[in-house]
Amino acid sequence: MRWFWLLLPLLLAGLFWWGMQRNPKELPSVLAQERRPAPDFTLPLLPPYRAEWGEAFRLGDHLGEKPILLNFWASWCYPACYEEAPVLESFWRRYRERVLFVGVNVQDKEAEAVRFVEQFGLSFPSVFDPRGRVGVDYGMYGVPETFLIDREGRVVLRHAGAVDEAALSRYLEEVLR
Repeated sequence: MRWFWLLLPLLLAGLFWWGMQRNPKELPSVLAQERRPAPDFTLPLLPPYRAEWGEAFRLGDHLGEKPILLNFWASWCYPACYEEAPVLESFWRRYRERVLFVGVNVQDKEAEAVRFVEQFGLSFPSVFDPRGRVGVDYGMYGVPETFLIDREGRVVLRHAGAVDEAALSRYLEEVLR
């Protein structure tokens, strides 16, 4: 029985090492692979968006209107969220009539999330999910992560990590066909 207690830490260390070698960009999204319906949610909007969008945002109210880009982010997500924020804002301004962008701020403090929004002048609506519940429903591995939902309300794409201009352009053109 003593050998078990000696091997257990080695086994756990090996399992941890193996897990750390996995690239989150290569981890599959069952939602996207099987084009499953986007999980619905209702969350409070961050204060800068309440005048235009109301107190809370329900995804289901917008499904079927046009494609939706759902971006999970946090103010503490440096540098990736800081790199993609200007890209997202630029594309939102260009595509806002054809695609709804929605930010989901996860596991953050509201005041810091608002500071991030103001720092980058983000005008697309962002909701506040301090416990990260919606990210679990989407199978999110970490921030930033972006999901694309088609006109029929199905998840068609998951992008892990900061999304750049080339990838975002390709994704939006594909969903708008």
